[in-house]
Amino acid sequence: MAEPPLAERLQALTPARLRLGRAGSAVPTRAHLSFQLDHARARDAVWAPFQPGGLAEALGREVIEVRSQAADRAEYLRRPDLGRQLDPADAARLQRGDHHLAIVIADGLSAEAVHAHAASLVLALLDRLADWSIAPIVVAHQGRVAIGDPIGEALGARLACVLIGERPGLSAPDSLGAYLTWQPVAGRQDSERNCVSNIRPPHGLAYAAAADTIVRLLKAARARGLTGIALKDGPSALEPPGERSPA
Repeated sequence: MAEPPLAERLQALTPARLRLGRAGSAVPTRAHLSFQLDHARARDAVWAPFQPGGLAEALGREVIEVRSQAADRAEYLRRPDLGRQLDPADAARLQRGDHHLAIVIADGLSAEAVHAHAASLVLALLDRLADWSIAPIVVAHQGRVAIGDPIGEALGARLACVLIGERPGLSAPDSLGAYLTWQPVAGRQDSERNCVSNIRPPHGLAYAAAADTIVRLLKAARARGLTGIALKDGPSALEPPGERSPA
């Protein structure tokens, strides 16, 4: 059987636009319409309402819903700073404990990504962290990555893992990201976080692979007492399999 042409083999490896062709000085109509459709899907993902109902049942755990200081979606998009701050009334509802990890699920810029992937990824994480003390799962409406800092601080967690809908791309309107922060407190810098991106099977990172990477980084963060640019996902940063159990 003859091997497919190189262009077809390359296209099978990526959803990126390759060899679009041209019609005079423009792209062909089919390629132009495909671009417009993907652009519309990306815009829709940004504005889609966050509907986390059913998460508690899916996870079999307590889920607490909170909001950022952005009043609505329009303000959230205009004022990124408000999406990083927890509503004071909701902060008062979070009970401080002694937890190894706080898991925060935030809509971010793609509620679609959270609806599609968050529950499956959380279940994979919980399965791999059975000996860790996990705070109640927190769902944050109109949240940016940094909203995990005041949430983690309020819950008394040593680490925060924020699962958030990433900025939609023209080939990925439903990509989920995971951001890890050691000793979350308000005011942490983005350089103090680790990120695992493009979690969106079957076109991106699979849940099991993403959970394995996140857990490796969490354990390394606990062992070394840090996250961010000083912590790399590699053998030199990670503890061996026989590392000590959580303190």
